[in-house]
Amino acid sequence: MAARKTSAKSNISGEELLNYYRDMLLIRRFEEKAGQLYGMGLIGGFCHLYIGQEAVVVGLEAAAEEGDKRITSYRDHGHMLACGMDPKGVMAELTGREGGYSKGKGGSMHMFSREKHFYGGHGIVGAQVPLGAGLAFADKYLGNDRVTFTYFGDGAANQGQVYETYNMAMLWSLPVIFVIENNKYAMGTSVQRATKSPSLWERGASFGIPGEEVDGMDVLAVKAAGEKAVKHCRAGKGPYILEVMTYRYRGHSMSDPAKYRTREEVQKMREERDAIEHVRELLLTGKHASEDDLKGIDKEIKAIVNEAADFSRESPEPALEELWTDIYAADVPQEA
Repeated sequence: MAARKTSAKSNISGEELLNYYRDMLLIRRFEEKAGQLYGMGLIGGFCHLYIGQEAVVVGLEAAAEEGDKRITSYRDHGHMLACGMDPKGVMAELTGREGGYSKGKGGSMHMFSREKHFYGGHGIVGAQVPLGAGLAFADKYLGNDRVTFTYFGDGAANQGQVYETYNMAMLWSLPVIFVIENNKYAMGTSVQRATKSPSLWERGASFGIPGEEVDGMDVLAVKAAGEKAVKHCRAGKGPYILEVMTYRYRGHSMSDPAKYRTREEVQKMREERDAIEHVRELLLTGKHASEDDLKGIDKEIKAIVNEAADFSRESPEPALEELWTDIYAADVPQEA
């Protein structure tokens, strides 16, 4: 991989770099295993993998504090792992087992953790954006100095509810960071064919919302931008938009052959822009770790992922009675 500059490495310790490396590698190995289980028929329905985009959520989690919230769309496994959710519970949910975070009833797109302040996983495109503003409204109302990270993609950026939310968030000065994970293709349409805007973050200007474009393949650049956005929100200045330029290596979902781009394009990104390899290079050139150290981390991560996969196989399927739990029900008068 060719060497490349990073925008913010002067204040980063070797220990921090190693933590980012571990976190990103955990996401990638987990997603690779999820892809294998899907191919074996152990994961049903849709499954959208985060491979290639790991630096986005790891960088922003590095800028978050305890109590900050996050909400995202259906490409969500990486977000769960980055905020500290247990890989065993996540994998068990993917396979529809009782030991999953939503008792096996939410699957890939819909699992939650109040303990880790993770509010989904949402299958409807753009639906999480107003919900994210709602979480931020609650925090402002409570006066607790918390921030909400609201993630959505370049495809969802064209949804009308996004702009309704921008208006309300700025009107009420809500502490919400709108994170546009621009992986360039939405479901399968290039962003150049889907929008005439030169950038997506600048659409917030009509509402008075500041923002910036960020290199989403550089975890340190993402962290630096995240810290700036968090500071803006905590100061009571209202929302902030980060358009994080990233790239997914796999198809939109497991059933997507990704014929809308060339193999050469994907390979070029892997070889020249891979976020994990970039941190690996910084660790080695800065003498923060040796090749053997990094091999040891990889071995450790693979063991964690394999344990999660074993747990997901061993956990039982939900009992039939679970069909009647965790649902809303209205009281209906009984006939005489």
